[in-house]
Amino acid sequence: MTSAVDPTVPPSGAGCVECDAAGGWWVHLRRCAACGHIGCCDDSLSRHASAHWQETGHPIIRSFEPGEDWFWDYSSNQYYDGPELAPPENHPTDQPVPGPQGRVPADWAQQLRAR
Repeated sequence: MTSAVDPTVPPSGAGCVECDAAGGWWVHLRRCAACGHIGCCDDSLSRHASAHWQETGHPIIRSFEPGEDWFWDYSSNQYYDGPELAPPENHPTDQPVPGPQGRVPADWAQQLRAR
């Protein structure tokens, strides 16, 4: 499973790659441990982190939230004991959750409940 993790690769940015490109928003962020892709979590409307796994076969993610250092293995549906990854370890601490600032709709919680 070591090929599923490359601790030297930095994250792709401070937010979900696909949501940023589309002007969207997310609840929490996840980092691919193989390539550094930042995607939104499965609680987000678009679920880009798990879509990245399905598209690339990269099964291991790490939380990209401040204060969280857990890994998850989509292929086994279990936590994973991963190494320290290249910095930064999380999105900027001044970025709100959900985020990013200025793109989260006022009815975001209702949108999540309605899906």
